[in-house]
Amino acid sequence: MAEHFHVAIIGAGPIGIELAVALKNAGIDYVQIDAGQIGTTISWYPPEMIFHSSADRLSLAGVPIQVPNQQKLTREEYLAYLRSLVLQFNLKVRTYEKVVDATRLPNGTFELRTTSMAGERRYHVDIVVLAIGAFHAPRMLDIPGEDLPHVSHYFGDPHAYFQKNLLIVGGRNSSVETAVRCQRAGANVTISYRRADFDPNVVKFWLLPEIRSMIRDQRVRFLPRTVAVEIRRGSVLLAPTDESGALIPDSPLQEVDADFVLLMTGYRQDATLFEMFGVQLHGQDCQPTYDATTMETNAPGVFVAGTAVAGTPPRKVTVIVETCHVHIPRIVGAITGQRVAGLAPGREDD
Repeated sequence: MAEHFHVAIIGAGPIGIELAVALKNAGIDYVQIDAGQIGTTISWYPPEMIFHSSADRLSLAGVPIQVPNQQKLTREEYLAYLRSLVLQFNLKVRTYEKVVDATRLPNGTFELRTTSMAGERRYHVDIVVLAIGAFHAPRMLDIPGEDLPHVSHYFGDPHAYFQKNLLIVGGRNSSVETAVRCQRAGANVTISYRRADFDPNVVKFWLLPEIRSMIRDQRVRFLPRTVAVEIRRGSVLLAPTDESGALIPDSPLQEVDADFVLLMTGYRQDATLFEMFGVQLHGQDCQPTYDATTMETNAPGVFVAGTAVAGTPPRKVTVIVETCHVHIPRIVGAITGQRVAGLAPGREDD
């Protein structure tokens, strides 16, 4: 027997939670479903990671975030904040429940089928909001040895690399932060980056001088304009790149010792749900097609919220939590038929 709700929010990250609060306050009947726990993507961040955005920009639903030291938030503090919002507003999030099928019914509504540890459920809903985020799986290099047990696309506890040779592949924000933290924890760190230098527009401003000083003082080994082409047990083969970062064919290879390898090469969005609901994807980033004044996609009754609007960004990530708060009044206004004055279409990264 299917349960009926007016709105289904798929995803329980920060913007999904903020939308749930807004729908509840507006008296709109909804169900919220997430394939994992609330804030799953944030929980993948390394322990004690510090956000680039300030606490006021990360706050949700009008609830301020108080940080004891008046500094930027850590991963743990933000996850605790998300949990507190769920408790404060008594949100009912159906976690660890995955949408596996969606059908548009003759009357234009939807039937959703989900699976969880408790079994299968079915829902009938009038409107769907996809707040699924943009980072679901790592970008694979597709090179030999990428699946070896000492290789990972996720940075966990730097303690694991104490007095070990660690090769970090990549030169953007996550790579630099990983290198700094692991070197401080006593790892022998080498960075391989396809470009000649780090981009100051990408790397957190407090990390850039730190990594530069570590390289200058030979505490971190930096191999610019190189790319990994094969991972072995105990070493990695690197090939040179040209000024654009492209591999130079038939060039001599360099072998670097590595007890562990962290491939910090970015992440990609899983577009399965967009395709399931008939949302058109466009551009190099495979961004969903939507009306920026309402957040409704080309599929009637299907909306998109949060960083999911970005698709899979190939370069600098510009659509982040703090740029997505505007999605909430746009969606609630569209659902209730009461457009909010003063909300121009705009870009999420303005």
